[in-house]
Amino acid sequence: MKKTYKVEVDCAACAEKMQEAIKNTEGIKDASLSFMTLKCKVEFEDDVDPDAVIRLARENCKKIEDDMEIYV
Repeated sequence: MKKTYKVEVDCAACAEKMQEAIKNTEGIKDASLSFMTLKCKVEFEDDVDPDAVIRLARENCKKIEDDMEIYV
């Protein structure tokens, strides 16, 4: 399953770090985060709850940049 989320991030370097954090979240197959469009495209593993996984990804990103947001 693929979903696109609106994100809030302050700089391109932080966006790149957040993209890696999202990609490394269990349950996510692949992700790309665009600082220019402020959107994150996520491909989830089969048989996972996308809402639960994206919440975990958000927590991982907040460890890098605490004022970022992923809008579900």
